[in-house]
Amino acid sequence: MTTTHVPATREALSALPVEVAPLLLDALLETELDGERVVLRLSEVEAYHGRGTGDVPDPGSHARMGPTPRNATMWGEPGHLYVYLSHGIHSCVNVVCGPEGVAGGVLLRGAEVVEGADAARRRRSERGVVRHDRDLARGPGRLGDASGLRHPVHDGLDAVSDGSRAGARARLLLPVSPRRDIATGPRVGVAGVAGGDEFPWRFWIPDDPTVSVFRWGRGAGPGLSAAR
Repeated sequence: MTTTHVPATREALSALPVEVAPLLLDALLETELDGERVVLRLSEVEAYHGRGTGDVPDPGSHARMGPTPRNATMWGEPGHLYVYLSHGIHSCVNVVCGPEGVAGGVLLRGAEVVEGADAARRRRSERGVVRHDRDLARGPGRLGDASGLRHPVHDGLDAVSDGSRAGARARLLLPVSPRRDIATGPRVGVAGVAGGDEFPWRFWIPDDPTVSVFRWGRGAGPGLSAAR
């Protein structure tokens, strides 16, 4: 039997987020909550660095100004899940990357539900209309819903040691053979320079139907970088 995925390790996630992010495409995020198991195959991710992480400051990161109670998980050891609340509604899931004490994370933007579709469909239908199964985890808010992980109770959940938090367990499995056909571009909906061409830190699988729709953030757009 051919092995396609292996459990993620701290070492495998210890590089900078922009280096780890493309390696997460086709990775599997497994969650268990209330006896229900959901497995997501990742199709779209975005890298974010914190203050002092890497050579280029990232103005789009939650950790751009340094450690805070909100972003504390980003400064911890790699492999934990940073779960934050977006627009006061959506719980979004990130994989913490980089050495402990160096902030960084990879936002999970899109995925295919390969196991546990019934649970994912019910969770999504409780929060909005579900028209197609491809949309169950298409976009970071939907992905958070489908996984069952919620802010703040599941923030910090360890996806490497298969630990548990607030009744949930998570495990990240990396593909044995990283994808070669990877597309890159600006991050979705990020304002200003952080959402422009200077930060092509969004990575996705071309033509995958579970990749979210791209939109420019406020003050970002084609050609604006050169004009600054």
